[in-house]
Amino acid sequence: FELRIFNPFQRSLITERSLVGTARDFHRINRRMHNKMFTVDNQMAVIGGRNMADEYFGVNKTAKFHDDDVVAVGPVVQDVSAAFDRYWNHETALPALAFVKKLDDPMTTRDVIRDKLAKDIAEAKDSKYSEAIRAKTNEKLICEADSYRWAPYQLVVDSPNKGVPTRAERRSVKITTPLIASLHKAKERLILISPYFVPTEKDVEEFSSMKKNGVEVIIVTNSLAANNMFMVHGGYAPVRKPLLKAGVKIYEVRADSDVPGSEYVDATKAVTTLHTKEFMVDSKEAFIGSFNFDPRSAKLNTECGVIIRDSELTEQLSQQLLDKLPTQTFELFLNEQGRLRWRTTDNNEQSVFKREPQTSFMQRVLGNLARIVPKSQL
Repeated sequence: FELRIFNPFQRSLITERSLVGTARDFHRINRRMHNKMFTVDNQMAVIGGRNMADEYFGVNKTAKFHDDDVVAVGPVVQDVSAAFDRYWNHETALPALAFVKKLDDPMTTRDVIRDKLAKDIAEAKDSKYSEAIRAKTNEKLICEADSYRWAPYQLVVDSPNKGVPTRAERRSVKITTPLIASLHKAKERLILISPYFVPTEKDVEEFSSMKKNGVEVIIVTNSLAANNMFMVHGGYAPVRKPLLKAGVKIYEVRADSDVPGSEYVDATKAVTTLHTKEFMVDSKEAFIGSFNFDPRSAKLNTECGVIIRDSELTEQLSQQLLDKLPTQTFELFLNEQGRLRWRTTDNNEQSVFKREPQTSFMQRVLGNLARIVPKSQL
């Protein structure tokens, strides 16, 4: 077992020396590897935006994240492995052993960790969640080959040099290049799902232009209540009115929306956060990956994903989303006075809200204060 850390920095007690070092190196440590890829034996790969933590798998009782992934077999797996190797072998990916303090009694520590893992595994083994996972796993393993869709694809991955400030701007591989090219193919409809949606003025102009040219533009992102990053909401909130005036449709995910799998744990009080990063262009192609539609993903973080050129799959993903919008999101609109309003449907009855729904006074205060944060850092 080996672990490497990409673009590491020291987290230590706050001292004058550490603060000076952090400030001097901020341009580097402000960049992070945001890629999400999981490969097994160079035979199968999972690509998407999901992190490895309980809340991303519906197990956490206080928070649940909604993600989409694509399971891939075939030549794309070799491409994923090659991308992993570029990061693994990059000069800024250092072995974790370089940072781990030596243990006084490593054998005892090992035994303690093993005992804890054994107890955790035994406890999880008989849970409803584990039973469901085993059933789903067996179901997937025995599926026929034709359960997979064979389609043209383009794996899109930032260069690891994006994590090095002096090389970031002149890096040869930019994920934004193929993503922009794909978005510009839209002639009828563009559906964009981004949990952290912070468009620039130029982006707002692009969406407005698409709408003028007859393209239906649908944006799905987090509501303030569902957003686990209130500062991001501060960068997004001011663009809602301009986009709505241009005819763009905006839907914000409810904090009580459904997340598959969470029904197997007591997650009735858990807050739902949209975490899917995805877009569908007409009925032509779909992107699934780690890229948020914000300046941080475009300029600072390294990202990855896959563009799948399959009309049937794209239409299926689009329709699945459209069917959920009335009850799982708040649709934004402007009333006759031009004021922002939210509407949703519960038990076939529509409700309209005059302020950010499902939020407390303090959440709204923080959301407004966050507007002062520079968009370049969001």
